[in-house]
Amino acid sequence: MSQAPTRVLFVCLGNICRSPAAEGVFLHQLAEAGQDACFEVDSAGTGSWHVGQPADRRMRAAAERRGIHLPSRARQLSLADLQDFDHILTMDAENLAAVRALGRRNPPRAAIKPLLQYCRRFPQEEVPDPYYGGEAGFDHVLDLLEDACEGLLADLLAERRQGHEAEPPAPSS
Repeated sequence: MSQAPTRVLFVCLGNICRSPAAEGVFLHQLAEAGQDACFEVDSAGTGSWHVGQPADRRMRAAAERRGIHLPSRARQLSLADLQDFDHILTMDAENLAAVRALGRRNPPRAAIKPLLQYCRRFPQEEVPDPYYGGEAGFDHVLDLLEDACEGLLADLLAERRQGHEAEPPAPSS
């Protein structure tokens, strides 16, 4: 019996800088680890201002310099996301509060956590929004996301291994 893909959603405010970058970084790391078939990954924003737009051109350029593709188009977080995803990872305290508030209407199935809790090298608690800053801000965000996504991937792979070990043996014929 094969295990269902682990569904991961990254959330920021407008879904054009931080969360699509986190999605792209995580997809890149999954591909490098040969684990992309084991996960479904998406991103969303708590706001609707940029729905349908690609990631910010500055974030796409910074990611491309690292060989990371940002494939998504902005969309707004929905109530269904809280049931459809296994893990929802937020970029800052405001995003975390917004996602948890949405979950008060209907208890979420997803585990909702701040992404940077998975960092191993950086002590920051929030991914800063680089939208109004310079180019260095986009690179710093990518540094944070690469660190956090490495920790997240390690934890989720361990979780999948534990889930696989807990599965009953297949019936013999």
